[in-house]
Amino acid sequence: MRPIKLAFVLCCIAIGVISCSTDSSNNTGSLAYTQHINVSYGNDSDQKFDIYLPANRTIETKVLILIHGGGWSSGDKSDMNGFRDIIRQDLANVAIVNMNYRLADANNNPYPMQINDITTVINHLKSNQDEYVISDDFGFIGVSAGAHLSLLWSYGFDTTNNIKMVCSIVGPTNFTDPAYLNNTNPELQDILDLYGVNPTTTFLEEVSPYHRATTSSPPTILFYGGQDPLIPTTQGTDMRDKLQSLGVTHQFTLYPDAGHGWIGLELIDTWNKLKLFTQAHLN
Repeated sequence: MRPIKLAFVLCCIAIGVISCSTDSSNNTGSLAYTQHINVSYGNDSDQKFDIYLPANRTIETKVLILIHGGGWSSGDKSDMNGFRDIIRQDLANVAIVNMNYRLADANNNPYPMQINDITTVINHLKSNQDEYVISDDFGFIGVSAGAHLSLLWSYGFDTTNNIKMVCSIVGPTNFTDPAYLNNTNPELQDILDLYGVNPTTTFLEEVSPYHRATTSSPPTILFYGGQDPLIPTTQGTDMRDKLQSLGVTHQFTLYPDAGHGWIGLELIDTWNKLKLFTQAHLN
């Protein structure tokens, strides 16, 4: 949940350098690939997103929203560029939104501020469907704190059922987990304290995807590391078991020897599973 220079970003296949704005043309009359960088959706400097619109898109084109990590208090959308690139390569018909959100500090709590930012971006995309030529079917890929936000918004704030799938990579799911409440890790506690010192159980449940999941929650794919110093294994296994009990479509992968991120064969396995899951549920 700290600023994460995950191997996901470093090892995803690059597909070339992309300029800050592109509107290619072709001779077929169909829509060209277009991208818009640093689109403002609010007055804060962090309220910006990048949108990548595939060629030949239609009003049926689905949208993947990328949410970066960083312990709710740091990080940047550029941390998700590796995902952006491999999605453009392997899921070429999907539009991509890579968003920043306002970062928490001593004067600004992450909740509900960051959830409100996601809501604003979703509403912007829905209001500008005709301009972008996209559908209002969305999926999330989030890493660490971004995975928590992705799950929380999908389970607790998607009142119109626009989210068709959500992916959590090393995301916190349950702030009432004894592994969090009884932890002795000062670094971890500093991060958790962003959600309040001695918060009530009711509040912790409100900000926990585990407690917000319902039978109508969208298909969910989860990835966790067995040696993660910030995300106890129970954050993943308990979420898996809750989704199972609710009858929610889900997949769960635990890499026993991995920490807060991984490389090599585990990374390849993550992308292969995530790609197939996305193709199955965001289609």
